[in-house]
Amino acid sequence: MATAAQLEILDLRHFSAATLRPLLAEESRVWSERLRWDYRSSANLLLDYLDSHVLPGYVAVEKEKLCGYVFCVYEGSKAVIGDVYCAPALCEDALRVEDRLIEHLLELLQFSPGIDRIETQLLLHPHGAHAKAFADAGFDVHPRLFMEFDFGVAENGAMLAELPALPGGLEIRSWRDTDFAAAGRLISAAYAGHLDARINDQYQSVAGSARFLHNIVRFPGCGIFDPVASRVLAFSDSTKSASDIAGMLLCSRVGEAIGHVTQICIDPAFRRRGLGGLLLKDCLRQLASMKFDALTLTVTEDNSPAVELYRSLGFHTRHNFDAMVWKRPARER
Repeated sequence: MATAAQLEILDLRHFSAATLRPLLAEESRVWSERLRWDYRSSANLLLDYLDSHVLPGYVAVEKEKLCGYVFCVYEGSKAVIGDVYCAPALCEDALRVEDRLIEHLLELLQFSPGIDRIETQLLLHPHGAHAKAFADAGFDVHPRLFMEFDFGVAENGAMLAELPALPGGLEIRSWRDTDFAAAGRLISAAYAGHLDARINDQYQSVAGSARFLHNIVRFPGCGIFDPVASRVLAFSDSTKSASDIAGMLLCSRVGEAIGHVTQICIDPAFRRRGLGGLLLKDCLRQLASMKFDALTLTVTEDNSPAVELYRSLGFHTRHNFDAMVWKRPARER
């Protein structure tokens, strides 16, 4: 294990993109192997921010070699920890170095008077890998599942052979840019009182949901948005406003032939009609016609109805990870 003299934790803003490029290339390889996720577009976006020298975070230097990093972004009074990574080939104990990076960043954030909330979902890291570091700092830890549908499995292909009929007055179509406003309202309504709204507070308001949508559709952090594979449950008659929608599934391309569900939700008034499963099946059929190899999604482990639905449709758990949330006590604000 590295000694204090061997390991230095330094300010990320003092380092250029060129310095971290080899580390991010190694991390991209791990994303591909573990999750079938092409992380290069996210890495390139991060490199752009690094060259501006304004991204809060730290790097780990062991025996004069840069071996790890952690960063966050600010959203008003909230900080979101975007990633932490240490290359095992460049240090003696990668998990411990990552914990040290996390501890330094949490100390910075929790002692910042303007920060009242911290969120993170460390998708790349296995469940429990850094749970203690966050729990010791007062975070709630929520285990989550990374699930995958493999188009190469014969049973999965047979499942897509027939699509159930839609209830009257509804139709499924692809995403349109004009859906933004309705989609923001839908997310906020669908997640009212939901566990996931405690994990991601953007779901708690229409404005926050709109920011979430903008990030999904406009930026490559969760892959390249695919409007054709994304499905919208729209009203086909005049009983509702043309700008309203009853449900949606947003899909991004995270690999050459790998899709990822970035959002799926149904209006509370239309639940328990099998519409979530229908949206998923329609998306899967669309991706099958586009010769995709797999579709992935994430779900909170305690959301049993959703987990059971995905398993019934042929999804299996490929990876377990954690989401962590901290809120400053009201008496300290």
